Amino acid sequence: MTTFPKRIALLGSTGSIGRQTLDVVRQFPEQFQVVALAARSNVSLLAQQVAEFQPQLVTCFADTPEVEARARELLPQAVLGEQGLLEVATHPEADIVVAATSGLVGLKPTLAAIGARKAIALANKETLVMAGHLVMQAAQRAGVPILPIDSEHSAIWQCLRGEEQRDIARLFLTASGGPFRSATLEEIQGVTIAQALAHPTWHMGPKITIDSATLMNKGLEVIESRWLFGVPYERMEVVVHPESIIHSMVEFVDGSIKLQASLPSMHIPIMNALAYPQRLDRTGAEFIRELSWPTVANLHFEALDLPRFPCFRLALEAGRRGGTYPSVLVGADEEAVELFLAGKIRFVQIAEFIEEALERHTAIEQPDVTTTLETCAWARRMVRELWKKRA
Repeated sequence: MTTFPKRIALLGSTGSIGRQTLDVVRQFPEQFQVVALAARSNVSLLAQQVAEFQPQLVTCFADTPEVEARARELLPQAVLGEQGLLEVATHPEADIVVAATSGLVGLKPTLAAIGARKAIALANKETLVMAGHLVMQAAQRAGVPILPIDSEHSAIWQCLRGEEQRDIARLFLTASGGPFRSATLEEIQGVTIAQALAHPTWHMGPKITIDSATLMNKGLEVIESRWLFGVPYERMEVVVHPESIIHSMVEFVDGSIKLQASLPSMHIPIMNALAYPQRLDRTGAEFIRELSWPTVANLHFEALDLPRFPCFRLALEAGRRGGTYPSVLVGADEEAVELFLAGKIRFVQIAEFIEEALERHTAIEQPDVTTTLETCAWARRMVRELWKKRA
């Protein structure tokens, strides 16, 4: 049985997952208590959260002088910089750390939290994609659970409860297919920023929305699944499911298949991670809609069209190569997506720049944290240099 209230340290409180985590805390005030909050640049929202939840520790990873000045004005008690993130991640009273930061900034705090023997509710993709070998080894040594918040990984995790590893035949990750599921290759050539940001089923931040449009996001999820569930790449498949009702499936050696279904909502995976091993009664929670099967009776499944989504192929290749290739993948993708959102490159060039960065890389096996981060930074510089040469 779970002992409530659970005390939460939340990294990335002003982002999408962070805000939805606080929705859950509001709904279940007897089960959860916020003891520490950390955010990056949305100082005004962070100040509102601090006023509401009264955490013992607050930090702002101010990335510009303007943000730092704003933080000093609105949150004079806040710890600024990376040290603050580490303090939140290792807060002595926290039972669970929600790693909801985006990008590279989440890696060191997550490892620090594991070292402090905190349960990890993980929503940061880059942490496992780039450093899965470090994170999972550290978690195993510390006896720390890694509880996935991503909807697909949460679905697989729920399906595997009570099952034996040897009985897993295949994992099926579902993908909506994004806004260009039915687009021709010719139509994809002219994709605009607005079109790429118009995801048909999920409302997310701009970076992850573009990654969903290119299906890079799904490739990253496959790499994460390799670390989370210990299943080799050849026994994982991605199936396009436009309605996003079935979030993933597990096939077992006897031929039976388990699946997890719900209307699209990140609140459910968050609730599962925070309350594990119990489940919370959603009655009264307005942020979770009831699934009526007659209204979703027509569910569709399609094979993934690889030529349309080269970023997915590049992610699988980087994952299989291992070493520092996934770090190049993450860094190159971040820079290429940033260039696209700034209107400096075309949509199809995202994959082109990533592929060229991967081809120019000389891999290092079993990289440590420093090498992992340095490689990612190298990939960002490489993409920027490639763009300047073509601009």
